[in-house]
Amino acid sequence: MKAFVISRHKGPLEPAEVPEPVVGERDVLIQVRAAGLNQLDEKIRIGEFKQILPYKFPLILGHDVAGVVLKAGAKAQAFKVGDEVYGRPRTESIGSFAERIAVPEADLALKPASIGFEEAGSLPLVALTAWQALVERGNVQPGQKVLIHAGAGGVGSIAIQLARHLGASVATTVGASNMDFVRELGADTVIDYRNEDFEQRLSGYDLVLDSLGGENLKKSLRVLKPGGKAIGISGPPDPAFAREAGLNPVMRLAIAGLSAGIRRQARTLGVGYEFLFMRASGEQLGRIASLIDGGTVRPIIGRVVPFEQTVQAIQDIDKGGIRGKTVISVP
Repeated sequence: MKAFVISRHKGPLEPAEVPEPVVGERDVLIQVRAAGLNQLDEKIRIGEFKQILPYKFPLILGHDVAGVVLKAGAKAQAFKVGDEVYGRPRTESIGSFAERIAVPEADLALKPASIGFEEAGSLPLVALTAWQALVERGNVQPGQKVLIHAGAGGVGSIAIQLARHLGASVATTVGASNMDFVRELGADTVIDYRNEDFEQRLSGYDLVLDSLGGENLKKSLRVLKPGGKAIGISGPPDPAFAREAGLNPVMRLAIAGLSAGIRRQARTLGVGYEFLFMRASGEQLGRIASLIDGGTVRPIIGRVVPFEQTVQAIQDIDKGGIRGKTVISVP
């Protein structure tokens, strides 16, 4: 079958003929109809996570999938042939930039009935990230104040809608051209990051979802109220992540060092910092599908590209300027 693979870190993404996926006893074989493109794909390509995600090569990239079930493994019972599903395959099962993919059934949910494959393919990684940050880690409650950075992006555009649904007052940072767009999504306070300093306008926040890291994360800690929490999805990773990932003692020590400064700053300010590397969850995607079908959350697609243009699409990912997600459509 045709797929798009990398043969080494920092190597180009290239089309290739690869063997058919091996379907485990609890796996589901999917005919891919759409695959979302994520920054994580490019970060893996350039080797940014090679110490904590030791992939073997050649590697098929792609972390979002929507498609049709072709076959179920011997012990897979959740789906039948012909079901329309969507999911974010777990770390060892990625590879949706391909015509077919085998995914553990626990990582999948039925596709929201009210949307097409391309919209469904845009959702899993960003929707799970938003859910795990706001619901699972943040426990956002009605009346709380939540700051979501990069509100027009893939994660931000879903997180704004989810935070609003949870009853929070939502602030976000975007460029001037996207200010009206994020207000339509539900943002109450919108800051033009090029011309305004969010630290000067905001204070007393319960939760910050930070996708930028660096100085932006440091400033985010200072807008939290005592006891508030910043959740970072761009790093630095923290010791809790290292333990959950089962990393060796040397890597655990190194990761503790990477986040020591930001964790020290958080303690000094009386706030918390947690790193989030989202995990696959078909159960959570089922709950998200209900929000989609109920009209509470809508997918945001900035661009759809045909399967044969996958290489160009990943080359363009760092250019930015796209609202929501880029999605690859597979015929």
